[in-house]
Order: sequence, then structure tokens, then C-alpha cells
Amino acid sequence: MTRFRLTLAGVGLALSSASASAQSTATSTSFHLTPGTKVLAGNPLTIALVGVPPRSQVRVDAERLVFSSFHNGKRLLFRSYAEFAGGKGTVDLVSAAPTSGSYSGADVRGLFWSMVATPDSVPTGAQPNQVRLRARVGGRVVADTTIVFLNALPEVRVEQVAAFPGALLASLPGGGRRPVIIILGGSDGGSRAAREAPKFASQGYAVLGLPYHSPAAGPGAPRELPDLPADFADIPVERLNAVYDWLRTRDDVDPERIALYGSSKGAELALLAASHFPWIRAVVAVAPSDVVWEGWGWGVTPGTRSSFSLNGTSLPYVPFEGFLDEMANMQSGAPIHIRRFHDRGRAAHPEAVDAARIPVERFRGKLMLVAGEDDQSWNSAAMTRSITARRAAAGLETVALIFPDAGHLLNGNGWSPTTHYNVGQEQSGGTPVATARAQAEVWPAMLDFLRNALR
Repeated sequence: MTRFRLTLAGVGLALSSASASAQSTATSTSFHLTPGTKVLAGNPLTIALVGVPPRSQVRVDAERLVFSSFHNGKRLLFRSYAEFAGGKGTVDLVSAAPTSGSYSGADVRGLFWSMVATPDSVPTGAQPNQVRLRARVGGRVVADTTIVFLNALPEVRVEQVAAFPGALLASLPGGGRRPVIIILGGSDGGSRAAREAPKFASQGYAVLGLPYHSPAAGPGAPRELPDLPADFADIPVERLNAVYDWLRTRDDVDPERIALYGSSKGAELALLAASHFPWIRAVVAVAPSDVVWEGWGWGVTPGTRSSFSLNGTSLPYVPFEGFLDEMANMQSGAPIHIRRFHDRGRAAHPEAVDAARIPVERFRGKLMLVAGEDDQSWNSAAMTRSITARRAAAGLETVALIFPDAGHLLNGNGWSPTTHYNVGQEQSGGTPVATARAQAEVWPAMLDFLRNALR
């Protein structure tokens, strides 16, 4: 298994070459941020508090608005804090370990991922991409600033793609044919993953966010994209061929340089497509599967359908074991263990596992896999090892990053709260610190991988 590690240094786009200082009018203590108070999410950011009175104890508090799907989509105020010894008058959050607080050890992202939901009212005008930092000495606020994390560069252009419901094409202005990334989301479906297109486009790609499934919250409930399948059953893999044909009609993209980025069920779809369609040059699969799994939905009888089909034929799949029991928990409010019925199904049906394996050894392009050892949605770490071994036997290299103690949700960048990933009925696994640090490592490593693969 091939592994590598990258740091954030030197990766990404800088919005400003100068440091920014946010300063209290009553004191010389101030926050110094590089590249500034506005930064493209995922890009390097350094934070230092300067002018701290010598030998003082300083407390830094952080807060941000979060729309938490893990709290039923509620609009909540998240907070964190850290206390530091003032030392010689400067506290550099890159290298300073807090003496107490919501995280431990030197970690410039610590105040951001360690935030927890509070019952406090959200301040008027708060925005989910803004983090407010306040420093206190002796209980008195001595410095106050707000960091704005830009999801995308403001000049990114976004267009709706009428040919594919909910799809968005995003790119920076300028001539020439850009390499393409197609984003495939997970089982939550709808347009959520498609809305990530501008973030990737900020890195210089033409990015197509492609919804392929739009579930209902319950039987007969309205759906966001009614023209897409409601059930996750027999999703046509060849839909990506139609996308490829459409991309070839455009003069602003390079159809010879196309990568797929998929997470969870989107990773399963991406690996299937890459194993069958020769036009795909690279794949990033986050929390992947090495097999096709059973399909499901409000209109699907358990054990009767595959998740995916190819050219009108349902693909072999691994059945679940105990699926209905877990769905009963959903109705009762008890915890749901998604991984459990995957693991039981795999153990109970070894013959189905062999038939349902995704033929990843057919894909001759570049492949990057990302998984957490404590993934509680399915065992993506073991499946990553399986994929890597099959490709190695075929003489193919694979970039595989497997993180101990991290969970299923690794498609962030380490600057957002991870403390709520295991709140509510469905547990995604992983400790907040391990998952956040994995995200922080994956984002720049993935950008480097795509740069090389689509060069």
C-alpha cells in the first residue's frame, strides 16, 4: 500500500500576501493573521496574538454559526476556547499548546474543529462562514477579530446545466480548456454535493457537480429533484457517459483530462465508472467501497435490488443483513448502526462478495483512496486495502491514505467543527481530533494528486 504525507505549507491559493491585524481600540494587543481575515477555505492560515502582557494568562474564545444536519438541521452557535501562558508577549497558535481548553497540543486548527454546539442565541448577522475570535486577559477583552472562510473565490462563475437536473458547472474566468472534475456525492443525495463545485473550481478546474439521486424524507414526501431516482436502486452508471458526451461539446473544458471525485456511495459510483469507461483519467474516492451493495428506498423490497445498474442490467451486489432492524431504529429514535448491516451482509454472503467486486484492476488511470479506520458507516479502511491489493496484483499503483481513529466524514479541510459528527441517531465514527486532522491532511494531498494526475 502506497502512503504519503503532505503538510499545508505552500499548498493552495493566497488571497493576500500581507498579514492582517485586528486590533482593540483599548489596547495594543492584536490578532495577526496570514494571509488575512479573509481566506479561501482549506488554504494555509496562521494566527498569532501579539502584544500580550508578559507573564499573563490569555484566553482565546471562538464562535461560529453552524447549520448542523446532525442536529436536525438546526441553526446553532458553536463555541470553543483555549488558555495560553503569555510568555514573552506573543501567542502563536501554530506552535503554542494551550494550558487548558477545548483541545490539547499545538494545533492552529484546534479552536475551529473543537467547537461544540451551545444553547446560546445566535448573534444577529452571524454567517456560517465566519468565525469570531476574542482574546481576554484577566476577563477583559483585549483583541477581537472575525475570520471569513470563503467557500470559493468570488470570481468563480457558476452555471446550471439543464441537461442534468440539479447539476452545476463552475470555473474561473479566462480562456483555454480547463481540466475537469466531476463531483459525486453520497447517499444523502440531492444537490448538496453539487454545491461544492465552486470550491474545487477555485483551484483552477472546470467542475461539474452532478446529482444522481434525490430521496424523499418519507413515503410520498416532496423531493428536491423529482426528475432523479427517488430510491437508491439501479442507479445507471452510464449516466456518466452522457455527461462525458456533453462535456465534449464545450470549448472551455479538456475532455482528455477528467477526474471523478466521489465520497461514500459517490466513491462506489466513481470506482464503477472508472472500471468501465476509458475516458476517466483519475479518481479520488473518499470512504470507498470495493463492492457494489444492495439498493434501498421507500419503494424497494429489501434484498431485491442492486444499488447500481450498467446499460440497463442490474449489477451483482452484496445483500444487507439486519437492514430492517436498523430502519426500525430510525422510527423509534434509537441509534442507527449503518456499518452493522454492511458487515453482517458481507460475512453472511462471501459468494456475493466475489461476484459484486468492482473490477478496479481494469482502471489504468491514477487512483487516490482515503479512509478512516473507525468509519462507522461501512468498513472503508478494509475496503481500501482490498482495492489497493487488487490493483497492486495487476501492477497498478494506488495512493491510499488510511487514518487511525478517523471516521467516515473525511471530505472537509480541518477548519470546521467535527465534534457533532457522532451526535444524533446515525454515527459516522472517529474522534473529533483524528477526523479533523485527517481532513486537514487530505485536502492538500488531494489537490497535489489532482494537479499531477491532470497535468
